[in-house]
Amino acid sequence: MDFTTDIGKPWRFEEDGLTVTRACAWSAPGCHPTACGIKYYTDKEGNLVKVEGDENNPITHGTLCVRCLTLKDATYHPQRVLHPLKRDPKDRGKADAWEQITWDEAFDLIESEYRRITEQYGRESVIGFAGTGRQGGIMMPMGCATYGTPNMVDGLSGSACYMPRLTVCSYILGATYPEIDYAGALPGRYDDPAYEVPGCIICWGKDPLPSNPDGLWGHAVVELMKRGTKIITIDPRATWLSTRAEYALRLRPGTDAALGMAMVNIMVEEDLYDHEFVENWTYGFEQLAERCAEMPVERAAKICGLDVEDIIGATRLYATAKPSSIAWGLAIDQKENGSQAGQVICALMALTGCLDAPGGTIIGGANDALNEVGFGYDSMPEELQKKLIGLEEYPVYTSLTLYCNNAMALEALETGKPYPLKMGFYMGNNIIACNGAQPKRWHDAMVKSLEFCVGFDMWITPSVQATCDVMLPLSTMAEQDGAVFTHYSALPVIYGSLTKSVECGEGMSDAELAYYLGKRLNPETWERFPTCMDFINSLRFRNEYTHDYIKEQVYEQRPMSYYKYKTGKLRADGQPGFNTPTGRVELWATLYAQYGENPLPYYGEPRMSPLSTPELFEQYPLVLTTGGRHYEYFHSEGRQIPYLREIHPDPTVQINPKDAEARGLHQGDWVVIENMFGKCQMRAEISPIVRPGVVQADHGWWFPEEDGNEPHLFGVWRSNINNLMPVQGYNGSFGFGAPYKCMICQITKGEVGSNA
Repeated sequence: MDFTTDIGKPWRFEEDGLTVTRACAWSAPGCHPTACGIKYYTDKEGNLVKVEGDENNPITHGTLCVRCLTLKDATYHPQRVLHPLKRDPKDRGKADAWEQITWDEAFDLIESEYRRITEQYGRESVIGFAGTGRQGGIMMPMGCATYGTPNMVDGLSGSACYMPRLTVCSYILGATYPEIDYAGALPGRYDDPAYEVPGCIICWGKDPLPSNPDGLWGHAVVELMKRGTKIITIDPRATWLSTRAEYALRLRPGTDAALGMAMVNIMVEEDLYDHEFVENWTYGFEQLAERCAEMPVERAAKICGLDVEDIIGATRLYATAKPSSIAWGLAIDQKENGSQAGQVICALMALTGCLDAPGGTIIGGANDALNEVGFGYDSMPEELQKKLIGLEEYPVYTSLTLYCNNAMALEALETGKPYPLKMGFYMGNNIIACNGAQPKRWHDAMVKSLEFCVGFDMWITPSVQATCDVMLPLSTMAEQDGAVFTHYSALPVIYGSLTKSVECGEGMSDAELAYYLGKRLNPETWERFPTCMDFINSLRFRNEYTHDYIKEQVYEQRPMSYYKYKTGKLRADGQPGFNTPTGRVELWATLYAQYGENPLPYYGEPRMSPLSTPELFEQYPLVLTTGGRHYEYFHSEGRQIPYLREIHPDPTVQINPKDAEARGLHQGDWVVIENMFGKCQMRAEISPIVRPGVVQADHGWWFPEEDGNEPHLFGVWRSNINNLMPVQGYNGSFGFGAPYKCMICQITKGEVGSNA
């Protein structure tokens, strides 16, 4: 059997009696879109026998994480949902109330309830809980297009995941997202003549090895280290990279903006910035320099808990070891001062002159960014667009993201104001177990207010069990045709193919679910796509390629170029410069000023901290950070998989030996983590990885092996660190950011009971 393409590269072939299909990975299980090369081995009956990495992939070279290696276990897991299910809304929370139905029955029921609710309350009464999905894209715009509603939320307080960084970049750089240049799109990779190995990379609030976030192949950092790249880490925890870094700046959580401002000030005072780039391609340098002069290094060192000489040395290395770049992560989003920290990080990228330069920090061109955000929203009537919750109160937040404000959405569920929310749906989201701050509030509000709710998932999660009336099964990445693209296509790196290799049950991809439901509920928006594959080809590949082509190639490195701001490739009008109102990198942000916000970065002390609330800190004397990544899990996924649970069986909180000794704690003790908002329990992991006075707690924990009925819900409340996180009142001025990584707490030995 010959599956070779016309250029001689086999995408499917026979080996030792098995069929091998080469493709690229997405979740679940997996992580954000890095287009990891994967090989599926299937037997003559079409069963998945094993999974391996694809050595032909130009980025991952055959390496594959444990999340993908256990895909067979997820595919054939007995708890996996394989068929559409329904139950009466009065039976929510009852595990034995689900009954199997056909797809037609499911779609008919959803359409009937949708027509009833929207005719009575309007389309704005529909709310979507969306995440990153399982097929190469953020699910928010798909939800807008499917249900015709302006109200999409991710459930995170301050939408504190990716969107704050994306927004800052859009306003400051005029680009969707910057990333270190790891030569992912170049045919010769690190040896390509167009490439230059970075002299220095800062990993700022980003642990790329276990997370591989948003399209960055984390191990590329290690490959570059082998080629001479020097590393600076900025992270309260010690990581594998920090132990090998030239400088490991273990700052106090929440103080990133102060450190960034001090670094800018050092570069200005010591004349370490690129004059040509600053003079020709930035706007507001003098104002930025004046603002950052308010943060001399001595002041920043005191605020951050760092050594003055370490800050100076790290800044000099970053500024002079050119090309240099910054890989910045989720930690920037998860602070109320995070937008300002992101703003000053963008300024640091610009001051080196290494922005969009070989080996520097690359950005996407005018034809690279995937316009998913407008999809669905752009076809709504203007009066419906104006009903977006939070549009007037948080214009910086809502105008770009087109998401409603999370805290205000929760208030609408609780109070019915500014109008009632009556129908809900989940797309790539497990809000109760994973990302919702004060999750019991979300739970109670949804149960009370939503007359009908739909879930898309592979599993009956706590969120689905508590609130849903119809459950639609998702396929795994081995069971669907689709697309993977790094950084959601915002950067020119790689396209990859999801290629159907096995079939188990009736699951669809979430792109298919959005398409077929959208055709029923909101057909006018989907008229442009006669078939689901037309949708995938157009929105996913932007008509550059078709899925059939990518499937046979397995992956396609996307054409890229450097210094696009000089050649007009960053702007839709083809003019040189950046895609901002001034045509420059806006160190003084004109759009911020237009919205009445401070156009320059500034430092704000976390609202709960040793300095801002000393009286509360006496009661809760530890700084709490959450959400540190592990190799075994992607957020709340994977707790059902025996091999993954064997590696990481229980939720853990990392605590410094000095803090543990003061509390009489030993390795493996169950402890209670508590503050003014709530409590949860985890096992103590005693380690100098965290600095004294700081603890790091797991997120996304639930226990699929336990009772799924209300009120237990798979033990979701017992070890849920988001019990300690506020929904509102602790966000930044833009509405973004929340203290997931700079809260306060106390830890004591003990347990909270079977379910908190």
